Amino acid sequence: MVDLQTQYQQIKADIDRGIQQVIDSAAFIKGPQVGAFQEHLQAYTGAKHVITVGNGTDALQIALMSLGLKAGDEVITPTFTFIATAEVVALLGLTPVVVDVDWETMNIDVEAVRRAITPRTKAIVPVHLFGQCANMDAILTLAREHHLYVVEDACQAIGARYTFPDGLTKQAGVMGDIGCTSFFPSKNLGCYGDGGAIFTNNDDLAAQMRAIANHGCFVRYHHDFVGVNSRLDSIQAAILDAKLPHLDEYIAARQKAAAYYDKAFADEEHLLRPGHEAHSTHVYHQYTLRLIGVDRDKVREALAAKQIPAMVYYPVPLHMQKAYQDPRYKQGDFPVAERLAQCVLSLPMHTCLDEEQLEYITTTLKEIIHS
Repeated sequence: MVDLQTQYQQIKADIDRGIQQVIDSAAFIKGPQVGAFQEHLQAYTGAKHVITVGNGTDALQIALMSLGLKAGDEVITPTFTFIATAEVVALLGLTPVVVDVDWETMNIDVEAVRRAITPRTKAIVPVHLFGQCANMDAILTLAREHHLYVVEDACQAIGARYTFPDGLTKQAGVMGDIGCTSFFPSKNLGCYGDGGAIFTNNDDLAAQMRAIANHGCFVRYHHDFVGVNSRLDSIQAAILDAKLPHLDEYIAARQKAAAYYDKAFADEEHLLRPGHEAHSTHVYHQYTLRLIGVDRDKVREALAAKQIPAMVYYPVPLHMQKAYQDPRYKQGDFPVAERLAQCVLSLPMHTCLDEEQLEYITTTLKEIIHS
């Protein structure tokens, strides 16, 4: 699904140099590489503040902790997403309110959000799924109308750009009150372990989140509130700093591969290509098809027999997960998400796919579909 080894070989000298510098300095925690990477990521994204943390889930949790929400406050998020989005809401004693998604883009349905707002709603967490931004103009307008926080889950969409009706363009993660991303190795900007970051343009929230991530203290050994221990280590920061200058070319390579897939499947009625949010670029963290009129799982098995990996993101919507069973929801309440869970299939997508590989994948898949 992801060829990290070939990518590493292309920038091996820079990666190895950065790692060696950390080892030579022995500043493994909070070394200068962390500060340098934060500054460079601020410049890239346009965020006023970047706070690096241990992983994308920590980023989401710390973001919500900073908002001063109370037990029982409701947070709206899509039901078709990775579990971490709802997990942190539940861990903090808040109430996750899930809503359906759009069939074409697979991102959160704004009208479903509107219907889900109650007097207890305090925040919306849109997920920029698979690499493109949700409808942020509509989401931000809705949030302003109801005085709600917006925390962007941009863990799959770093580098995606959203253009507002007035022509203003912003990056994924820097449009709401807070944005979160992940540096899991398979991400478009991935490290060689775990890592994450939080974005905000709000000085007060930035200070609060830095303190939360550092055991709840602004001054060392003086703990003002209960926090957590979450930080990006120096080696991972050095790796990410070596990769960041290549992020746009990585995105372009993924977009080129996606264009090949799109062309190859243009006339395939059983293979619906990813839909596009009109105002967002797509950085293709995943290339996800919707298989119609065929057995998705048998297709996946047939691809595996031909040495082609394919993954299902995600087979069970949040409202049908055992850990999140809720009397408010039942099977059938979110038909789009439930249908997607039965038909989505993600093909290999990374920066080093060549035309020979793409031809083999697409030709084989079409042969399986028509066999």
